[in-house]
Amino acid sequence: MKAYLLSLGAGLIVGIVYSLLGVRSPAPPVIALVGLAGILLGEQLIPVGKRLSSLPELTRFVATDCANHVLGCLPDNGKRDA
Repeated sequence: MKAYLLSLGAGLIVGIVYSLLGVRSPAPPVIALVGLAGILLGEQLIPVGKRLSSLPELTRFVATDCANHVLGCLPDNGKRDA
């Protein structure tokens, strides 16, 4: 988190300097930022695909990560642990 705040602070300082000098920012257009987002998402496809293509790994993922319901414990339909 500290690195992100430092990066934001550095960007703000550079922006202020650009404003004082009357220079336009060399920031890329929005289309380039959308492309960058595509690149970042694309990087994640291979690891996710590898994980999903391995049946034992998928089974382990479902058993561990998906075992707990998002909304908490599900009703036991009248069944009680003894």
